[in-house]
Amino acid sequence: MRVLAQRYVPVFDRRIFDSDRYLAGSDARRLAELTAALGDESVRGIFCARGGYGMMRLLPRLSFSGLPPKPIVGFSDLTALHLVLQREGWISFHGPVVTQLGRQTGETVDRLFRLLESSEAPPSMTGGSALVPGQAEGPLIGGNLSVLTRLLGTPYLPSLKGAVLLLEDVGERPYRLDRMWTHLQLAGVFEQVAGIALGDFSVCEEKDASYTSVDVLRSLAEETRLPCAVGFPIGHDDTNVAVPLGVRVRLDATRGSLEFLEPATATETN
Repeated sequence: MRVLAQRYVPVFDRRIFDSDRYLAGSDARRLAELTAALGDESVRGIFCARGGYGMMRLLPRLSFSGLPPKPIVGFSDLTALHLVLQREGWISFHGPVVTQLGRQTGETVDRLFRLLESSEAPPSMTGGSALVPGQAEGPLIGGNLSVLTRLLGTPYLPSLKGAVLLLEDVGERPYRLDRMWTHLQLAGVFEQVAGIALGDFSVCEEKDASYTSVDVLRSLAEETRLPCAVGFPIGHDDTNVAVPLGVRVRLDATRGSLEFLEPATATETN
């Protein structure tokens, strides 16, 4: 919260510290808090406190009718919210939650603030490595692999036709990555998307194995024949660089770069 307070005026309901088994409070309380923040004109943006689990439970009761889009920042379990926002045509921000923000570098925090406030297209991301060379262009959609697969077959997944699919995950052993990826394949996802940008796959190694998670991802990506790069600093590692979801991007997997072709939703600061 200290990082946000240096630039903005944070407001929050003290009940965010509630707990209900494995949830941060009851569904009714969390839904009411999110709905109030979405509808309050004095709230300029929403930073999710943490990931965990529970957003999917709220989707059937969320309504965006008549609401003007506003910036929403989060990742991991918040992938469910991002996806339904992209279904509504909103731009949202895959980036650090409040509990992670204080551990980010100054450069990463500054990029997030510029992303939220600038009317220009965000700077390109580099540092990826090609798994399948080539280029692809389309809206950036996705987030956490585990959460995304859970929305297949539901009405909350946006159209993936022509999209550049962003995927990241944590704590999933390689065979589980294979299982979830194969789920996407069987559901026809890779017949729809134009390319794949892979963030961090943290703590995803099999102990004493002769292969790595990247080895497995490379084999799976090669089967799709889609341009694919891995290693963008997005996800559960120490550095979680914010990116706008729903904006058009150009993935150059050969060069390991992700170029943003239009600005994200801009928010002026006073």
